[in-house]
Amino acid sequence: MKNKFAVIIAGGIGSRFWPISNEKLPKQFLDILGTGESLIQQTFRRLSKICQRDNILIVTNKDYRNLCKEQISQIKEENILSEPSRRNTAPCIAYAAFKIRSRNPKASMIVAPCDHYIPNEKEFKKIINHCLSKSIKQDILITIGIKATRPD
Repeated sequence: MKNKFAVIIAGGIGSRFWPISNEKLPKQFLDILGTGESLIQQTFRRLSKICQRDNILIVTNKDYRNLCKEQISQIKEENILSEPSRRNTAPCIAYAAFKIRSRNPKASMIVAPCDHYIPNEKEFKKIINHCLSKSIKQDILITIGIKATRPD
């Protein structure tokens, strides 16, 4: 497990959930599903079953750094990577990959959005571990997702 790392992408402002979500308190920090956990807390908990908590990083906008610390007390300060400005997904993944590689050149990395609903966490863990194993053995990238049913 020491070579498994996870990156939670949590920099968005959640504009599609307005007025519930706004720039000051975006959807990732809200209990949208009524579970008692915010979306980012659910994601952190889910990923901590796959890799060590010390190997989970959150990439977020600098304005949300304190919200991350408040909601996920188990995360180390250095594992919250602050983007100075919003530049979308690819730059935040590259930033996290650079940080992880500097810590552990043999690391494998899972990238997960902070706002996915995953009802079957046992199956999710099984699939992620299978993909990690396959990607390590074959030195490949793997993307998983659901089959789209609509164009949006």
